[in-house]
Amino acid sequence: MTRVVCPGSFDPITNGHLDIIERASFLFDEVVVVVLVNESKAGLFPIDRRLELIRDAVRDLENVTLDSYSGLLVDYCAQNDVQAIVKGLRAVSDFDYELQMAQMNGNLTGIDTVFIPTSPDYTFIASSLVKEVARHGGDVNGLVPKHVMNALDEAFGH
Repeated sequence: MTRVVCPGSFDPITNGHLDIIERASFLFDEVVVVVLVNESKAGLFPIDRRLELIRDAVRDLENVTLDSYSGLLVDYCAQNDVQAIVKGLRAVSDFDYELQMAQMNGNLTGIDTVFIPTSPDYTFIASSLVKEVARHGGDVNGLVPKHVMNALDEAFGH
């Protein structure tokens, strides 16, 4: 069985994230979506709420599970019998950063990283941009699932 991890902050999960998760779920036996905890960075949504939003978004994907982790991703992979890391690439700038991370992770533990290019419809979507648009009352319909759009409206008092 091939178990892979799809890591991120998912603050919040976007349709771009879902694109990568769904496509990975067709390629691998199990996809573990891991919300990485960055203790030096305050997010909009607490970790439990992010997990809830992700759970609602992937409920139809039977081979997708959720978890959260604070620490090195390669340690999570070693502790949970994960064979590879899956990362989405939106642009060349993503590749530059993600290649460096993949090489570091591979050097630390030998784990491979699989890159999946984001579908063209989602290349411009980033959680930070979605939050900025939603913060100012802009329309994020089509960028995030409906339940996430509602959570953003609630978080920003709209």
